[in-house]
This record gives sequence, C-alpha cells and structure tokens, in this order.
Amino acid sequence: MSVSALSPSRALGGVPGFLQVVSLLSLVLLLLKAAQLYLRRQWLLKALHHFPSPPSHWFYGHKREFQQESELPLLLKRVEKYPRACVHWLWGTRAFVLVYDPDYMKMVLGRSDPKAHIAYRYLKPWIGTGLLLLEGQTWFQHRQMLTPAFPYDILKPCVGLMADSVQVMLDKWEELVIQDSHLEIFGHVSSMTLDTIMMCAFSHQGSVQTDRNFQSYIQAIRDLGHLIFSQLKNAFHQNDLIYRLTPEGRWDHQACQLTHQHIDAVIKERKACLKKEGELEKVRSRRHLDFLDILLFARMENGSSLSDKDLRAEVDTFMFKDHDTTASGISSMKRSCASWGMRESLVVQSCLPSGGLPFRDHLDQMPYTTMCIKEAMRLYPPVPVIGRELRKPITFPDGRSLPAGSSLSSLPHRNHPPLSFYGLHHNPKVWPNPEVFDPSWFTSGSTRHSHAFLPFSGGSRNCIGKQFAMNELKVAVALILLHFELSPDPFKVPVPTPVMVQRSKNGIHLQLRKLSDPGGNKDKL
Repeated sequence: MSVSALSPSRALGGVPGFLQVVSLLSLVLLLLKAAQLYLRRQWLLKALHHFPSPPSHWFYGHKREFQQESELPLLLKRVEKYPRACVHWLWGTRAFVLVYDPDYMKMVLGRSDPKAHIAYRYLKPWIGTGLLLLEGQTWFQHRQMLTPAFPYDILKPCVGLMADSVQVMLDKWEELVIQDSHLEIFGHVSSMTLDTIMMCAFSHQGSVQTDRNFQSYIQAIRDLGHLIFSQLKNAFHQNDLIYRLTPEGRWDHQACQLTHQHIDAVIKERKACLKKEGELEKVRSRRHLDFLDILLFARMENGSSLSDKDLRAEVDTFMFKDHDTTASGISSMKRSCASWGMRESLVVQSCLPSGGLPFRDHLDQMPYTTMCIKEAMRLYPPVPVIGRELRKPITFPDGRSLPAGSSLSSLPHRNHPPLSFYGLHHNPKVWPNPEVFDPSWFTSGSTRHSHAFLPFSGGSRNCIGKQFAMNELKVAVALILLHFELSPDPFKVPVPTPVMVQRSKNGIHLQLRKLSDPGGNKDKL
C-alpha cells in the first residue's frame, strides 16, 4: 500500500487530538471570561454599595420586575422609597445609579461630564454627532455658533408663523370633529411642530402638514425613538452585529436612511434658494439669521469648519430635539387641560388674549397660562431621562460617592448615572402630592430648589431652543383653547411611556367640541 493512501487515515487519526486541544482552549477562555465577569460584578457591588437598591437577581438584575409592571409606576415606587437615588441592575455585570434628587442633579449638571456613551451611541447612526452628542471644545464652538439663532428679539416675529401652523392644524380638526369628536392628537401636534420648525428655522415655504412626504419622516422619528429605547433594554441587542441581523435592526437602519434623505432634501432646497439672484445679499442683510442659514454661512465663510456630515448632524439634531419634544409638551398640556375639567380650562381661557389683539404682544402677559404649561411639563417632562458619564469621582452632599468611569478600560464598568427628570418632578420630597395638578407651584415669587424643575435640562448643556419651545407652547395652547373645549376620552386613557421623548403607549385621545368664533384672532396673528 502506498504512502499516499495511508496519509488521509493518519490525518483523520489526528482529528480527535486537535479537537481535544480546541476544547481545552475553549474551556480556558470560558473560565477566563467567567472570572472577568465575576470581577466586574464584584467591582460594581463595591462601587455602588453606598446606594440603596431593591433586591435583584445575580444574573438578570431587575428585569423580571419590569416585565411584571409598567416602567413609570415602578419608578415612582422607588422614588418614594429611596428619595435621592437608587441602583438599577440591568443584568449581572451592568448597573447604573438612577438620580432624581435636586442636589444630586445640580452637582452632576454643573460639571462638564460628557453624555453617557453606552446610551447615546445608539442615537449616532440617526442624528450623527451634532450639538447633542458633541463634547469638549468642538461642542463649545458649535454652541457659540448656533446661539445667535435664538435671541429673544428674533423669536417674537416667529409667533405669526407659529400661529399659522397651529391654524392649519385647527382647520383640520374642525373637519375631523364633524365626523367624530374623539381624536388622537399627538400625530397632529407632531406635524404642526415640524411645520413650525421648517418655517422658522429652515425658511421652508409651504405647509409640512399638507405635504404627505413629510408624514413618513415623522413616522420614522417615532419608530426610531421606540427602537432605540427597546435596544437599550435588550442585552442581546447591545451587540451591533447581532442587532443589525434582527428585524428591528434592519428597520432601524431603513428609518435612519429615510430621515437622512429628508434632511438632505431640506438642506438642498435652502442651498438652491440662496443661489437665486439677490437672495444671498438679502439674507446677509438681516439682523439675525435663522438656524440653517447660520450653518450654511459658516460653511461658505470657512469651508473646513463644517463638513457635509457636520451640517446634516446639526440639522438632524435640531429637527428631532425641538419638534418632537415640543410636540410632547403641547400634547401633555392638552391632556392636562382635558383632565382638569371645564373649570380649569375656562380659567386658562380667561387669561388668554382677546378682542383680536396680536399674540406676539401678549406672550409675556399670560401668567396663568404659563403656570399651567410649566405644571404640565412637571407632570409629563418632554425628555424623561438623560445620562452622563463620570470622568472624575463625585461625592454628593449626603456623603455618597461614585468613582470615575473613564479610569476603567471596560465599558460596562463605567458609571453613567441617568438623571430621571420624571422621577425628580414626581419626587414627594421635592413636590408634595406630586400627582396633583397644581399651577400655583409656579406663581411669581414662589421659592423652590434651582434644580427641582428641569423640563429643558440644566447646566451649560441645557436646551438651546427652550425659549423658542416655550413661545410655541403658549401660542398653541392659546389658540387651541380659544377654538375647542377638551375633555378626556374615557375609553382610551393615555399611558405615559419613557422612550427618547415622553409619549403615551396608546396615543393621546381627547374629545373635542368646537367653540364659537374667538373674536377674530385668526386674522390678527
């Protein structure tokens, strides 16, 4: 028998030995990984031992509790039991400290710690690295560049455009209530706030609310909010490769592409407009530039300072943050109006402009309406939670401390305490009887902790468009209450849910009744 004929048998005979080596190596690697996970958990237990925590399972943490009960009611139970902060275990080697105390908030927001990478990285494929996700000197430069888009004196002329957008929505409501007085309002409000942003910040001509192409953009934003929040809670979806292979991951990618196409179209439209004869000089002569023109002019004056990617990221960030959060705020206000009953709604209406006087002259003369808006945002903060990653150790006023996260090389070790604005605004130690709607909290001269009410976050990274949002809230609330009486739909009770922006699982359904003509305000705005 030839040597060549025996070679395969000898090769096959070596397979069991090879498999034994592979098995042994796999076992060693498995033991090393188990030891690493054990050490991680021990480190976390030691680092977080100062903070209270409900009993948790060593492997799946508090996951079973949140499967048995909806998230926000469980959060409120913890806020009541542990009034400053508590530990939440996602699984064996992943935990965070949930903060909802004003003193804790003040300390964290007063520092320059970056956003929590582990949470905010899921936003990056969608909105890019804009003002929300930038850090350090680059963030400071972009913030300085964009701040002139929001001076108080330029916001008042926007009131007319805001009112025009609200009126388009109200005209649609008048037609719809003829067929059915019950209406889901969040979708309509979301379209209206996008319409306002497009006209005020991007010089868009025409109404987004009547353009069906933009409805797909709005739906994509809603879907992405739910997908990102779901990904954060799923241990297997933390791996990008695994997530991309799932149906959720594929739709996430498609929705991101869809939003990018819409943003690119907005930028392209404005660029084309500026190329028209005389338009560039006309815009340059303005006292103030709008949001998109500031970005485009910065690009033209110094092409290296703002790439196409940076430009789209800033527009994407502003479109998401300001239209979606404002829509949440307005919807929450409408929900609150309906829940108070007719008495409170009539009080608000009595404090609104009347006799055909223009709203732009009354934004500062609506104290009770402003109080009601703030109280609605206390009950339902537009952004329920944010995160920070500690670069340096921190010791809170009560002596509890957290180590720096960046000194450790492994991401799951990093401490990135989420700041729960929902928990803060419902903390009975801060707001007695927190579930009761009480606008008197916001009367002129009332005293409260500087960080007890944070609907627009706080510190140097607070919302750049907060005054714009408040103006839009006032205009929308005023016009809606002048045109409609609101009452809750008893068959579809809203269930708040904390996704990227505060929403309701089943929408916000209200019953609307058209009121008599409000004195000609429509033509005076």
